Amino acid sequence: MFQPFIGLRGYKQISKVAIGPLKFNYIQKQNNLALYNSSPYSTVRTAISPLPLTAPPNNVLNQQPIRQFTGAIANIALKHLERTADRSSSNSLIQSSFLRRLRDAGHHEAVIQRFEYLARSPAYAVDSDAAQVYVDSLLHSNRPVNPQQLGILGESLAANGSHQGGAAEALRSLSASTKGEGKLSILTSMRNFANDGIMAGGAAAAGMGAAAQPATSAGLLQTNPQRPLHVSIVSQPPHSSAKQKTSFLRSSMKFVGPVIMCGVAITAFGALMDSGLSRPFSEFNKNNNMLSERPNTRFDEVKGCNEAKAELEEIVEYLKDASKFTRLGGKLPRGIMLKGPPGTGKTLLAKAIAGEAGVPFFYASGSSFEEMYVGVGASRVRSLFQQAKKEAPCIVFIDEIDAVGGNRSLKDQSALKQTLNELLVQMDGFEDNSGIIVIGATNFAQSLDPALLRPGRFDKHVQVSLPDVQGRKEILELFGGKTVLASDVDLNTLARGTPGMSGADLYNLVNQAAIQASVAGLSSVSHQVLEWAKDKILMGAERKSAVITPDTAKCTAYHEAGHALVNIFTQGANPIHKATIMPRGSSLGMVMQLPLGDQTSQNKKQMLAWMDVCMGGRVAEELIFGEDQVTSGAYSDLDSATSTARNMVTKYGFSGKLGKVHHDGKQGEKASEETRAIIDAEVRRLLDESYARATELLKKHKKEHVMLAEALMEYETLTGDEVRDLVLRGKKPKREVFNKKGDGSMGDQTLFGQIRGKVGARREQDQ
Repeated sequence: MFQPFIGLRGYKQISKVAIGPLKFNYIQKQNNLALYNSSPYSTVRTAISPLPLTAPPNNVLNQQPIRQFTGAIANIALKHLERTADRSSSNSLIQSSFLRRLRDAGHHEAVIQRFEYLARSPAYAVDSDAAQVYVDSLLHSNRPVNPQQLGILGESLAANGSHQGGAAEALRSLSASTKGEGKLSILTSMRNFANDGIMAGGAAAAGMGAAAQPATSAGLLQTNPQRPLHVSIVSQPPHSSAKQKTSFLRSSMKFVGPVIMCGVAITAFGALMDSGLSRPFSEFNKNNNMLSERPNTRFDEVKGCNEAKAELEEIVEYLKDASKFTRLGGKLPRGIMLKGPPGTGKTLLAKAIAGEAGVPFFYASGSSFEEMYVGVGASRVRSLFQQAKKEAPCIVFIDEIDAVGGNRSLKDQSALKQTLNELLVQMDGFEDNSGIIVIGATNFAQSLDPALLRPGRFDKHVQVSLPDVQGRKEILELFGGKTVLASDVDLNTLARGTPGMSGADLYNLVNQAAIQASVAGLSSVSHQVLEWAKDKILMGAERKSAVITPDTAKCTAYHEAGHALVNIFTQGANPIHKATIMPRGSSLGMVMQLPLGDQTSQNKKQMLAWMDVCMGGRVAEELIFGEDQVTSGAYSDLDSATSTARNMVTKYGFSGKLGKVHHDGKQGEKASEETRAIIDAEVRRLLDESYARATELLKKHKKEHVMLAEALMEYETLTGDEVRDLVLRGKKPKREVFNKKGDGSMGDQTLFGQIRGKVGARREQDQ
């Protein structure tokens, strides 16, 4: 078996005989070849006198030329010739033609490996032209010349008609004439030797006979232990360093060229992005200039923030007549920072200032200053203030200013720091009383850089808070005036039931109600539809497709009835607004309480009442179904009651044993071990007392409890007035019963399921 002398990095070692005709595309993968033998020189024993051969160091890589993109067509032609040569194994002209084309294309490694295989295979024919191409490729390659190449050349001589003696004599003459010479001289002599016609069939002798052994080291070369062939490492020719430099430059250009092209493409694409052609939604045009506008918004259109409007009215007066404020030497602030939760009307307030004063309004978002290029943000800040100076007096409004004016740190990108620094410089740069008012808006005032908030930049800070109950009513009246509302709409009740909602949330509520009423075919938006929209926003959509068994519906009805009953008979509890067993979100039912107004604090009586109401659901399940049938539905109730009790003990000083002390930590964990034990005991005491009060109350009013639960199974949802009439007066709701069986197994009894049924029945009557 012929042993391989070249190792492929990343490939399994393969015998050259086993691979068959070497495919051109396989040769292309051999971009990183290393010498197989690890010793610095090799000694081959042969019958010829010692012949010094040139061998490079073992760490030298035999690198194949890498196929370029521009040579794809030529490679296709080479692959076509390869297939033709494989099919015409006996045609030596085709074989030599393919080898010549490979050599001309620079694939010398492919020529060497293919010729060495062809010369050993009896199925393929080679001639002197192929041998000459083989020698030329050896001359141009970085391979060391070893006896195996001489053996292959001798085998090809014998196979093409040269007798054994003549071939051996010729090789001995070649060895003697090149003794002491380097690789270049040896290969030049070999090429001349091939050109002399020996391989062309000049000799007519027979095969090599017994002297020609398969192994290259003991065949034609006739190895002899007394006369070894020494392989030594000699210095490279003087011109080899220049070749190496040229090869290095070519390899570098193969890598640098694509990198340069990619850089040019990225730069061109970035220029297109910055030109404004691909930024249709940017506030800046292609010259980085911002266009001003003159909004028509007035203060009358801004509801729910009367305190903020009062603070900003002086800015309007200043923009109308600055001399009124400067006659005594006073100076108005250069910048105003609007702080508050999202949706409270900060942008609307800024537009209202410009609309009331009748001055130009420049709008920019904090994220619009930055682009892909460094320095663009600072340039746009300069351009913005230059444009503002031309149109003064005016208002420059920067929304979400925390995107560009956040706290600086060492980890920030330099571009962000440059943009913020430029903003600080520009706010210091324009003169006092120049007529330019900079208004910033943010939801995270705590994240702003202190340098931006200091006096002289953003002097005035205006808090725009969530609207109170009166503000919510004004906002609902504003949006309701643009919507067709039914006569039964009670905006005061709706405002009380929407604590914590911003102006944007209230607009969404009215808009969803109007859309759903239109889809249902109603002529106006009723209060019931507005309540549906509010419940959907606060608690999630109704789960109309939920499969609720009669047992589950019954358990839910008694659970919610327990909450409602304890609420009615407990002093300090907020009034009931609604009780329902309609599944919403992750809840199967709920009892909603509606405070009479906005509550900023709670007293001890209200906290204890809240705990009793939370315990009412679990107590109801235990009394009706038994202690072993209590479900996990009271999880959130217990969590809320426990949290309230722990806050009473650790934060509000409502524990007689601990006294009026505030303990740090969410659960009082910073207290001592003894104190924590007292905290746990006090929390347990408050919960047990609350559970006992709820149990006593439900046992006392068992009749009302059963009546209320059955009404919930029949009507599914009861208003606060209906619950109070049923429990206190025994009066059932005066409306159609949805579930006459009273088992909770209802179909589509949601609000719009009922509405669609009524509308369909009305249409049938009209027809």
